[in-house]
Amino acid sequence: MPDHPTFKFVKEAYPASKLQATEFRAQPTLIVPAADLHPIMAFLRDDPRCSYNFLSDVAGIDYLNYPAKTLGRFAVVYNLLSYARDDRFFVKVFLDPTLATDGTADDPGLYVDSVCDLWPGAEWPEREVFDMLGIRFRNHPDLRRILLWEAYPGHPLRKDYPVRGRGEREAYEVIDRTSA
Repeated sequence: MPDHPTFKFVKEAYPASKLQATEFRAQPTLIVPAADLHPIMAFLRDDPRCSYNFLSDVAGIDYLNYPAKTLGRFAVVYNLLSYARDDRFFVKVFLDPTLATDGTADDPGLYVDSVCDLWPGAEWPEREVFDMLGIRFRNHPDLRRILLWEAYPGHPLRKDYPVRGRGEREAYEVIDRTSA
């Protein structure tokens, strides 16, 4: 078990939760079940021993064909920072698709709770993870695409998405200055 003190505080507060802890290059990561994410994130923000008051980033990862065994195909990683201690802490949630689709369907296995109510700055990074990977965030105030148009047929950062696309570029209407 890594020795970062935050691991102990979370384990004491959530003894029934199946938590995993890891540390790489002095960077601690807590792996939590998706169902426990929101209360644990609130604890990390509100408990004075933790006091992770800044959400630096939210990132999505696709582990398709990853050489090592993972707990799920997708992961959402939260990068937290405590200004009081100048301490960084990562929280990771693994998700597995429950439908065999091309990524355009609404998959119930790819839902996780939004942390926008805890850190309002999570709104845009969560939208980006949704847009690029198709992971949906429950209770998000405005979950819609942020980089691609609303009718875009897929999620391009998924590793099973074709490198050349699905014909979007060929069907895209080019508008120049004279026709605008």
